[in-house]
Amino acid sequence: MRKTWLLGFGFFSISITWALYNAFVPFFLDSFLSSTALIGFMMTIDNYFALFLQPWIGHRSDRTASRFGRRMPYLLIGMPLAALFVVLIPFHTNFLTLILFMVLMNLAMSLYRSPTIALMPDLTPEAQRTKANGIINFMGGVGGIIAYAAGSALYDAHPSFPFLAAAAITLLSLLILHRSVKESRDAVVPVAEQPQRIRLRGELDRTTVMLLLAIFCWFVSYQGVEALFTLYGKHHLGLKESEASFSLTFFSLFFVLFAIPSGWLGNRFGKKKTIALGVCGLFLVFAAVPLVETLAVLRVLLAIGGIFWACININSYPFVVSTGSERSIGTRTGLYYLASSLAAISSPPLLGLVIDTFGYGSLFVCAAGGMLLALLFLTRVKHNGMSAGSSS
Repeated sequence: MRKTWLLGFGFFSISITWALYNAFVPFFLDSFLSSTALIGFMMTIDNYFALFLQPWIGHRSDRTASRFGRRMPYLLIGMPLAALFVVLIPFHTNFLTLILFMVLMNLAMSLYRSPTIALMPDLTPEAQRTKANGIINFMGGVGGIIAYAAGSALYDAHPSFPFLAAAAITLLSLLILHRSVKESRDAVVPVAEQPQRIRLRGELDRTTVMLLLAIFCWFVSYQGVEALFTLYGKHHLGLKESEASFSLTFFSLFFVLFAIPSGWLGNRFGKKKTIALGVCGLFLVFAAVPLVETLAVLRVLLAIGGIFWACININSYPFVVSTGSERSIGTRTGLYYLASSLAAISSPPLLGLVIDTFGYGSLFVCAAGGMLLALLFLTRVKHNGMSAGSSS
């Protein structure tokens, strides 16, 4: 598992960069835009790139053969470019240069996100992938917590400091990955054994489509709650803005704490069963939230929800990979991000429209309904999440 912890630096750097980007770029946009909706749209640029670029990049990396390996060339190009453009963002001179640097940074990150994540199953035997994904997500969660904890102090010192820190961490992570990972030496399936042409449409069999639909549904529920919870707390529960935002910390913290154990559960009992447990549990949590009358009980429910979300999220990506062949890992990584990005784009406006029509009380009713739909699609997946020969 030492290699897995080293691989985790890739996800660690991505998580820190996105956390700092999402926290402070809206302040720059606010100087030029008076519409909050427009600011929100500008902050979803990454999801649109993920929608089109990441499946293609992941698919292309499956067919790449170089002396650096299949995935590493994309990291060697994308990570330095992302570090450059993230540094330039706070030094924009007008609205046009701000948007230009944002777009270029998002493009650069789209170059290496799918290949970075695909390195884990490339270098990890099937029986250990859920545990490895737990470790990687744990590091990503810790990265996010560090970003939020240190970012404010850095921003107060100078608005450019969080972005300089993100760039430095990105380059340091690239150095660690480049020195510690040799794909030709470490890959479970050697690069030289990947001669076949991979057809994207050929990967979309019934099992994969049902699983991607389930992923889309549970991400619609999660993304909607994440984006609109603070408004729900303020307008529906009468909480202070600080109380509502701090309450989400319980969900995130328990997700991070349970990331590694949920990987163990997926490895021990199977990915599909563990995900189903998480979906059922999160459905009950979301269904119970409208009945809550005290802040303490709400936070307990959110903490429990974080545990169930870990059961879902930690096992879902290895599940997608396990339903295909070893040679299509990058392609399936892109498909996974396609489903989650579609949910990230559509969920906040969709649930926002429902709230506008029926009130804030409908938020968790819709979120619970999304989990039921996810469970329905999951039951149609005729695969247990284990590859042939796996002992998981």
